[in-house]
Amino acid sequence: MPSVDPAADPPPARGGAYDYSGPVRWEYSPELDHDPDPGEVVWTWVAFEDDPSIGKDRPVAVVGRTDDRRLVALMLSSKGHDGDRDWMSIGSGPWDREGRESWVRRDRMLAVSASAVRREGAIIPRTTYDAIISGLKAATPTGPQKTAAASTPSTGASTGLWHRLRGLFSRS
Repeated sequence: MPSVDPAADPPPARGGAYDYSGPVRWEYSPELDHDPDPGEVVWTWVAFEDDPSIGKDRPVAVVGRTDDRRLVALMLSSKGHDGDRDWMSIGSGPWDREGRESWVRRDRMLAVSASAVRREGAIIPRTTYDAIISGLKAATPTGPQKTAAASTPSTGASTGLWHRLRGLFSRS
């Protein structure tokens, strides 16, 4: 079925960011060297939740790595999300040329290979990175760990990152 979203694009040949629910190695190691690292905002194609065969190019905050060295990221948006518990304001930063407030989506974790990142945007300040991780921690009973054991995520349309993280970190 063709997409009705005019912003939707098919996945690029080199892949993109897709939903992820496995173990995460939380890491802050940004270095603007044309190689995406945890602690940076980067741009990549992100699959839509309702139809992973389409998506769009967007900024993501890289927060860690998977066991197979893919980047773990959370989507960013400049659209206001006041009162939405699944989004957290991280203020403005050099990743947005217009200086708009940015919001990170905490209920959908993504994984993307470094080769599928279109460009680096900016380094996330360490205090902002820590706030993102603390925001994830506050949303789960045990919070993020350095390394989390894999578990089977919950199923169902309403499950989000909170439920997946709770399952991931309950075995640490």
